[in-house]
Amino acid sequence: MKKPRKTIIDTDPGIDDAVAIAAALFDERLNIKLFTTVAGNVSMDKVTKNLLKLLAFWNKEIPVAIGSDRPLFREAINASDIHGITGMDGYDFPESKYELLTKNHAVIEMHKVLMDSKEKTTIVAIGPLTNIALLLRLYPECVERIEELVIMGGALGRGNAGVLSEFNIAVDPEAAKIVFESNISLTMVGLDVGEKALVLPKEREQMRKMNRTGDMIDHLFRKYRGGSLETGLKMYDGCAIAYLLEPEMFEVKESYVAVETQGTLTAGATLVDLDGYLGKEVNCRVCVDVDEEQFRDWFLNAIKKCD
Repeated sequence: MKKPRKTIIDTDPGIDDAVAIAAALFDERLNIKLFTTVAGNVSMDKVTKNLLKLLAFWNKEIPVAIGSDRPLFREAINASDIHGITGMDGYDFPESKYELLTKNHAVIEMHKVLMDSKEKTTIVAIGPLTNIALLLRLYPECVERIEELVIMGGALGRGNAGVLSEFNIAVDPEAAKIVFESNISLTMVGLDVGEKALVLPKEREQMRKMNRTGDMIDHLFRKYRGGSLETGLKMYDGCAIAYLLEPEMFEVKESYVAVETQGTLTAGATLVDLDGYLGKEVNCRVCVDVDEEQFRDWFLNAIKKCD
């Protein structure tokens, strides 16, 4: 068996973040060294509290570092209309495990994990890219220590925060631009595959009866607006973990991806140049499709492990 992949997860829980974190925590193929938080779905204090609640729920002892509480240049926006006021409404969690908090900022802790490890480390970013951009600007030597950066963000076409912008990129387009232009080994798991990665009512009912994690996630789903309980719930962030663990379920194309930061109407748009119109070198692997049935099977198996 291969050695578990050393991993840092940068997150803004968020209900679908909770699903992604569950899948990652209980998979023996990952060795999670650090969680970092970034303001996104809700404010910094809320996303950090939510992450610490989840770790308390599963009784996991993994360090948590607080990161950026606002975008690099813009005013903060959030998705509380989707995730609820707290970001994880709908379940009575145990008290947050505040003793897991590190003293240093997330960027400093990420740098430490990356540079102290003999092996390269994978980063999974399932929120806005502010922390990652700061890491790459403050510590450019980290690029060589990152095996792969997998992000949930961006879109091939239409957006969910603007006409052409996906939420995580729209929160901090300037940070996303820094990341995409950094020469890092980058994979984009965007809105388009997330729209297809549905948990249908049949699977949700199976999950609910599976274990305490399934019951907890079902309670959260009832407050979630990422789709419908009747037609299917969209697992955007779960897709990033699914790609990391079982990339064969995705169709992936290499492309140059640019991030629009100046457009009055299009800031946060990801321009995925699949046909090479811009004449630029490839900078990203882009997930363009997902096997929906295989994803649902993976999802149920992932939740089954969370005991």
